[in-house]
Amino acid sequence: MINKNEFTRLQKEYNKHDVNREALIKKSREVVKESKSLIYSVHRDEMQKASKLKEKIKDDLKRLVALTTKNKDLYFTGSIKIAEQEFVEAVCFYEYVKNNKIPTAKELGVTDDNYILGLCDLVGEVTRRSTNLAIKGKFDAAITAKEFVTELYFQLSKFDFRNSEIRRKYDGIKYELKKLESLVLELKLKGMI
Repeated sequence: MINKNEFTRLQKEYNKHDVNREALIKKSREVVKESKSLIYSVHRDEMQKASKLKEKIKDDLKRLVALTTKNKDLYFTGSIKIAEQEFVEAVCFYEYVKNNKIPTAKELGVTDDNYILGLCDLVGEVTRRSTNLAIKGKFDAAITAKEFVTELYFQLSKFDFRNSEIRRKYDGIKYELKKLESLVLELKLKGMI
């Protein structure tokens, strides 16, 4: 009545899936950790180290996504989503500082949602960097950051995100923008810019 071989096969598939899932989670954590290291390297102006980290993270993310080729449902676990968001935030922050540009979702090889979520997180790092640079007397960084965040906020305002994670992160941009506007205003009132 019951095909025992089928249940043996199913058990093997479940075990294999679980092993792949654990490997995915571990590799995702590595990408997140490396992404944070990249961000901190950029904040410390260690751009050579940051460049090497960026390339390593790109390779690690490709390998991470490759783990899902046979099990497509693994791609939609939270682990890859978080890893891609952190990757986007870190690489975009590096490119913002180094080359004054932001790569596209296609250039980064990530989903549109994870790209937008990563860009929303990027705003916090841009604000932090411009504040730290202003403390060091590099006041133009605040103006550049304010202009960038204003443009990003404007571009994202064209979307209808509804009530989602993206919407919550998008809403957070306006608070970062207010910080930057206040910083620029204060610097102008003091005649520093």
